[in-house]
Amino acid sequence: MQNPKNAFKAALKAGKSQVGLWNSIGGYSIAELLGGAGYDWVLVDSEHSAIETIEILPALQAIAGSPETSALVRVAGNDPVLFKRVLDMGAQTIMVPYVQSRQEAEAAVAAMRYGPKGIRGMAGMTRATRYGKVDDYFKVAEDELCLILQIESVAGLDALEEIASVDGVDGIFIGPADLSASMGQIGELEHPAVEAAIEDAFARLRAINVPHGLMCLNVEAAKRWIARGSTVTAVGVDMVLLADSVAALRAEF
Repeated sequence: MQNPKNAFKAALKAGKSQVGLWNSIGGYSIAELLGGAGYDWVLVDSEHSAIETIEILPALQAIAGSPETSALVRVAGNDPVLFKRVLDMGAQTIMVPYVQSRQEAEAAVAAMRYGPKGIRGMAGMTRATRYGKVDDYFKVAEDELCLILQIESVAGLDALEEIASVDGVDGIFIGPADLSASMGQIGELEHPAVEAAIEDAFARLRAINVPHGLMCLNVEAAKRWIARGSTVTAVGVDMVLLADSVAALRAEF
């Protein structure tokens, strides 16, 4: 069989705007619900959640039930061991948090690739290979893998072009919350200085033709960022949506 196509990566290359949700609640039922909600992508987050690596596999399987929705995984850190496990589970798009230098970007790329170009370990009987059924998986895997790096600090912004231009980096995702803290405006995601820094980052990434996006849970603000060029936009987090809905219902009584 052929290696499954990565629709998210194809849309990213085409410059198509894609909106998605963050999955931070463990258990395959939530992932399945989010996958069937009609968004372009769902990201399974193992950095800022209690989702452990072993829970990512059933989440990916659940999201796969909605083939129009792509599954992304954010690993807990820039650790090749985490990459190896998640890639073998069949994740095709990986997001890496808090990248601050070209060296860190190169390390992430190496973890995505088999030798001699990288250091990803080889294992044949995995979901990624469809349990040995994908033709020449080890030779073609890289074609459908997608690497998104997060810029979440002033240091990351300073090295933005160096990070984004590393061969094998498919896109940049700005993290406004951590960026606000790094800039001394902790928690002020819509502070003029923070917004200006993000706008500047978008302009610099457009200049070198690198896809980019961010998380924005304010609907109107998210629409503005999409108009400014965000092509990968996280517009909701399951835990936040649940909390808001619960609070709104309680207010009715």
